[in-house]
Amino acid sequence: MTDNSPRLNHSPRLDHVVLWVRDPVAAADFYEKTVGLEPLRVPGFAAGKDPFPSVRLNEETIFDLAPLSLVEHMNMLPGAADSAGHPVNHVCLSLQRDAFDALRARLEDRSVPVSDFSYDSFGARGKAERSFYFRDPDGNVFEARHYE
Repeated sequence: MTDNSPRLNHSPRLDHVVLWVRDPVAAADFYEKTVGLEPLRVPGFAAGKDPFPSVRLNEETIFDLAPLSLVEHMNMLPGAADSAGHPVNHVCLSLQRDAFDALRARLEDRSVPVSDFSYDSFGARGKAERSFYFRDPDGNVFEARHYE
């Protein structure tokens, strides 16, 4: 019998996700104004001091917004540069109900296409009450959900 309950003590945590983007400053603007995430290192990137900006998802997790110009530096593993331009299947954001509704409203206000709602889909915390999908300007797919 497998225990599917989350392990809360000493569990690995998600630190960051790197998203390939065409224009990191525009991507940071989208994530700040549309998704509601705090931008990080945008002025440093614009000034050529930082290799890419990021946006903060929560106190433990950020999304790095990697420009395609970094492809040539992706040599940490053989073939790593081949990931450029290939977004992950999707990243799921878990929100409180009011933040979930506010995100959907901001996306619709900015004419960002959103999917229909899904109900009772399984995730890290069990079955989510509602969820929907949207894309960022670079084609990365996100799911937004709330559990309560």
